[in-house]
Amino acid sequence: MGDELASLKIQLERRKRLMEKINEIHSASSLNSILIELKDSIADLFDAERITIYLADVKKNLLFSRVKSGDEVKDIVVPINNNSIAGYCAQSKNVINIKNAYDDHELKMIHTDLKFDKSWDQKTGFRSKQILCVPMIFQNVLIGVIQILNKKNAEKFTETDIQYAVEVASALSIAIFNLHRLAQATKVSRQKYRYYYLLGRNIIDEVTIEKASLHPDANKIGVDQVLIKDFGVPRDEMAKSLSLYYGTEFILFDPNLPPLEDILNRIKPDKLKGEKWVPVKIENGVLYVAMEDPTDLEKQDLIKFLFPDFKKINFVASFREDIENYIDYFYKLGKYSEGGTELTEILSKLDKGEEPDVEQEVQKVSEQDSVIVQLVNKIIYDAYMKKASDIHIEPYPGKNDVIIRLRIDGRCQLYQKIPYKYKYAIVSRIKIMAGLDIAERRKPQDGKIDFKKYGPADIELRVATVPTVGQLEDVVLRILASGEPLPFDKLGLTERNARVFRECISKPYGMILVVGPTGSGKTTTLHSAISLINKPETKIWTAEDPVEITQKGLRQVQINSKIGLTFAAVLRSFLRADPDVIMVGEMRDEETASIAIEASLTGHLVFSTLHTNSAPETVTRLLDMGMDPFSFSDALLCILAQRLARRLCPECKEIYTPDRRELAEIIEEYGIEYFKKTNINPADIKLARPKGCKNCNNSGYKGRLGLHELLECTDEMKSLIKKKSDIDLIRKQAIADGMTTLKQDGILKAIQGLTDIKEVRRVCIK
Repeated sequence: MGDELASLKIQLERRKRLMEKINEIHSASSLNSILIELKDSIADLFDAERITIYLADVKKNLLFSRVKSGDEVKDIVVPINNNSIAGYCAQSKNVINIKNAYDDHELKMIHTDLKFDKSWDQKTGFRSKQILCVPMIFQNVLIGVIQILNKKNAEKFTETDIQYAVEVASALSIAIFNLHRLAQATKVSRQKYRYYYLLGRNIIDEVTIEKASLHPDANKIGVDQVLIKDFGVPRDEMAKSLSLYYGTEFILFDPNLPPLEDILNRIKPDKLKGEKWVPVKIENGVLYVAMEDPTDLEKQDLIKFLFPDFKKINFVASFREDIENYIDYFYKLGKYSEGGTELTEILSKLDKGEEPDVEQEVQKVSEQDSVIVQLVNKIIYDAYMKKASDIHIEPYPGKNDVIIRLRIDGRCQLYQKIPYKYKYAIVSRIKIMAGLDIAERRKPQDGKIDFKKYGPADIELRVATVPTVGQLEDVVLRILASGEPLPFDKLGLTERNARVFRECISKPYGMILVVGPTGSGKTTTLHSAISLINKPETKIWTAEDPVEITQKGLRQVQINSKIGLTFAAVLRSFLRADPDVIMVGEMRDEETASIAIEASLTGHLVFSTLHTNSAPETVTRLLDMGMDPFSFSDALLCILAQRLARRLCPECKEIYTPDRRELAEIIEEYGIEYFKKTNINPADIKLARPKGCKNCNNSGYKGRLGLHELLECTDEMKSLIKKKSDIDLIRKQAIADGMTTLKQDGILKAIQGLTDIKEVRRVCIK
């Protein structure tokens, strides 16, 4: 009697544990908590050594599960067929209770094709003996299989074990089904709000979303990327929309972030790519993990499980493409395999030797593993990362090193000296990349490099070779970083200039000119202006040489003078192509200028540039080119002249109070009468000067800012143009109309602490 009571007590206690476990299963918040966290306690319920919970993918006819091996979570995949125990259980939907998994006869008695895969035991050293396999079925649908291994202190799983396993399998089936249904319902309801930000700003409409959802690439790259690549949604706007949707920070790819080696060593890159997440940074003890869907609770649980040493993990959103770029960059895969190589490491591989033989050195550049190939890629990549606008390759005769200089913020800086032995090889390698004739060293050549074929940056470079003394060639590479236009409010225009410029841009016809020397940011300003009117209802044609900035919605034409595709020729063709807006990259001759004026008088808004020093000078230049003053004055809306001055580094600039002498000089340069109208109290003026720190490479400057003067073509100005008045009268009238000169604009920005007065004097004459 006592034994029976003790046995009953044990059964009741076990039954109680079973019900507690079933309640835990129904309370699980994610599949990971079931597949990984709960399974060990379920195994204890059966006094078993191990348990594996498989989920079924009926479409692919597979079972899959997850197991933790060390710090890594691995996926197990088993086909649903008669060749494995779990697969047969899923196929037949029958309970299987095996006494000895290694007994082939016992397995054949169940099914002739049934086998036990011993490889897992061989890898782990674990010895499988008894196996109890129970299918998980809900509403006649296979959910998965629960497989319990090795009954402790017994030869076989009992009938009670089978009964309990069936109950656990039933609970798991319901819990997993409900979790899946909840995830689907959440996804559907939230999808409705995913693009609210874009809809609210009229960037897209619901029809566009529907079209993108049905796009053939939607399943492959996602609807977000389809909207960006095929429907012209700006990447930064999509990032804002997703940030608001997920309620979290959005991280774009930034190659300046150092890899978290200790973290990344715990998990393989293939796993990260498959799961679409990657740890990107640690700030104040918080691990930031970029995810395509930062609300995926299942993946969150997995990540927390992998990195238990972090008390807080921030899950932030990112594009799938950027996540993959981070993974490749951190693990130095694919196109990033050379990006992390130090220049000194590459240079150390170069031979030091005698004066090179031209032909021998040229042959080396076609070898894929050549050090020269790595060296040129590294030079270009470093220049891009340093935000250089140009790369200057300067070989010298004799045994003098090759000088590499970078133009950063408008100033050339020494980047590196390369052993003289490679002066031919470097130039030849660049020529090969640009598709130029490597045998022709007597004439200048022009070409273009699509660098994404060779390195980790998606940029293009315009290449110009120039023959120099000693039968050598200089090479200058202009970096054309493909990207979106600069937002209009980032141009640095004053309130008056921004207002007048916007008013002119919104006019239905007329001519707007942006003028300044080469490299003064004219193209950037033009594209920023055009982006304001780049709407589906507006047809915009552009003729550029080269096309540096691309915008969805613009029809952009690359000038090619070699085949007669000149600005004038393209402009004529535009007039037959039903334009609303025309942008001409440069008015280089009288013919182009005449056609542009004609176009602006026949109902088109025309944008163009000119190489002149000031806005008033532009008027006299065009009149001197032979433009009809009456047509020109009627066509002109405004002229914006600009320069780029170096911006003081915000981290280290020194604020100081100028002495009387310096203050008097500044006010005199501005114009005493004009300065009074600014209402600035000279006693309150503070200026800034460069100092130098690590942030700005000890130059004291970081980045550039625009200095502008905007001539508005008022009625009074039109009258002066018709009379062909001289430049002084035009300048006085422009100032009377509200124009601040380039130097005045620069002085005002120096007073604001954005740049220093020396820099203003360097780039501005008047």
